[in-house]
Amino acid sequence: MVVKVGAIAPDFRLESDSGEAVTLRDFAGKWLIVYFYPRDNTPGCTIEAQQFSEAVAGLRRLGAGVVGVSKDSVKSHCGFRDKVGIKFPLLSDPDLTVHRAYGAWGTKTMYGKKVEGTIRSTFLISPDGTVARAWGRVKVDGHVDAVVRALRASRDEAAKPAPT
Repeated sequence: MVVKVGAIAPDFRLESDSGEAVTLRDFAGKWLIVYFYPRDNTPGCTIEAQQFSEAVAGLRRLGAGVVGVSKDSVKSHCGFRDKVGIKFPLLSDPDLTVHRAYGAWGTKTMYGKKVEGTIRSTFLISPDGTVARAWGRVKVDGHVDAVVRALRASRDEAAKPAPT
């Protein structure tokens, strides 16, 4: 089941490529982009990580952080980070608990066959901990730009005064 827009984002506590645990609460009061990707050092995942890395400075100016989540080990994440120059935390979810909580694990079609695996997904979490936007079955091309546009729009909407 994919987490719905407006729902409270599922909490998590996962080991990062820095060797420290990262939790959703670490980002309380800030915007957070949580993206799930299938595997380190694969073509689409590398492009997506590079594009999020290129966007990190702009995301920070917008008050947002980003984390990437896969089932790969911390050791694999460290190699991927160093090889590609990733500028944000990579989180390891080897038992798929967080993948499943967000709906980022399930049946998908690869090369014409149904397989179970990571469903490339992204979630924009608002400062109050609710899901502001969700993208499932993401195509890498243009995705990071779409996420940045959605973040700007969500921030603008959140900044509007409540009607009286």
